[in-house]
Amino acid sequence: MSRIQHEKFRSKVMSADEAATFIEHGDNVGFSGFTGAGYPKLIPGALATRIRAAHEEGKDFQIGCWTGASTAPELDATLAEVDGISYRMPYQSDPVMRSKINAGLSDYNDIHLSHSGPLVRAEVLAPLDVAVIEVAGINADGEGIPSSSVGNNVIYLEKASKIILEVNSWQSLDLLGMHDLYYGFALPPDRREVDILAPGDRVGQTTYRIDASKVVAVVETDLPDRNSPFKPADAISEAIAQHYLDFLANEVKHDRLPKNLLPLQSGVGNVANAVLAGLQAGPFSDLTSYTEVIQDGMVDLIDSGKLTVASATAFSLSPEYAERMNDEAKKYRKNIILRPQELSNHPEMIRRLGVLACNGMIEADIYGNVNSTHIMGSRLQNGIGGSADFTRNAYISAFVTPSVAKGGAISAIVPMVSHHDHTEHDVQVLITEQGLADLRTLAPRKRAKLIIENCAHPDYRPALLDYFERAQKTANGQHTPHNLGEALSWHVRFLADGTMKS
Repeated sequence: MSRIQHEKFRSKVMSADEAATFIEHGDNVGFSGFTGAGYPKLIPGALATRIRAAHEEGKDFQIGCWTGASTAPELDATLAEVDGISYRMPYQSDPVMRSKINAGLSDYNDIHLSHSGPLVRAEVLAPLDVAVIEVAGINADGEGIPSSSVGNNVIYLEKASKIILEVNSWQSLDLLGMHDLYYGFALPPDRREVDILAPGDRVGQTTYRIDASKVVAVVETDLPDRNSPFKPADAISEAIAQHYLDFLANEVKHDRLPKNLLPLQSGVGNVANAVLAGLQAGPFSDLTSYTEVIQDGMVDLIDSGKLTVASATAFSLSPEYAERMNDEAKKYRKNIILRPQELSNHPEMIRRLGVLACNGMIEADIYGNVNSTHIMGSRLQNGIGGSADFTRNAYISAFVTPSVAKGGAISAIVPMVSHHDHTEHDVQVLITEQGLADLRTLAPRKRAKLIIENCAHPDYRPALLDYFERAQKTANGQHTPHNLGEALSWHVRFLADGTMKS
């Protein structure tokens, strides 16, 4: 049976090469896709071919590339390789795209994920020319059946002048009913509260509204999402996870959290999955999640009955688990809700629900400031994504990382971070495999002692203590003592010598 059940859309079916001709130099293009799920599989490649040919003829051809978050090599890398992206937002993680940004060849605006939709709605980012959106199908009413991510798709479909759809038969039609697509977003002063009081509440519809008059092309495909296997948990990630789980258990013991905790949020990666594995074996039950992405560990928690509902905007699953989700989507519809990222990352929702946030970082300084985006101050790694959406509004916000990197040449705890993403005012808990620092209620100097003693690697602990003690003698104030002549010397030393060790 055809995945395209509406005649107006069937009449627009064409090849990806033909569809790509609707995108011109200078266009802003809103692509679907979030953490390698639900991105268009064919149009980016066809567009890259056009861009390469134009460049060979000496013609300019670049686009503004807007997405939900990170995508996959078939989108970001394919377009970046031909120098086809002049501007990228709101988050990326592709190595090729990263290299173009760090070389100054592409502009990158590292926007909070919850901010990107409103900026598009207000046309602060300039008008959106084309939306290229993957769907699992088009129903008889001309509405789109969402695939494995939502991201910014609702706002892109609404604001784009032209729409190109990729109808992907690899995506399960049983996803229908899993999504909660809210259409009540507005700009101030017309913004209204969203009636979500628990992670399982629904406020929208299950299909995309699509203006058929704006659809210029429909492309059919059956290609899978590009899903990468997660790294297996190691001793370091398991130690970090255990520190976090012990902290949560202690909060329950002291009646600061209920026995089933509060809605969980976690970043992507092996530490996050180690935490989820720990929850599987731990004492907590009737758990809920209000987060960005559904990971393998959450699926396991649902299967075991420990996690009753998980609200997110996309899947971030290994190939094995992506196939399982496709095969059993009907079963998981009662436990999983996929929403626009304006809702999954909505500050009011996060604050209202009391979300417990746990995200990764690159480095933290002795006072609790966190850098999660840049290497040695200037070189972009990925982006801030939604970590600040959750950190600044969570009931408890935690950051996790191994205490050292590059075989011990880099300390994750430094005198002063080389780039600020999350200030000391928002960071409540820091965790490495060495231990945990609960920074709530502590003044800066007390935070410094706790972070150094509990989180720093033993190889760097003496030097950090020495810096802190000398800073107190030379600083121009004792609230947050720094020796400004040395505060970034560890980073300078690494760039010169390849190690932070003196």
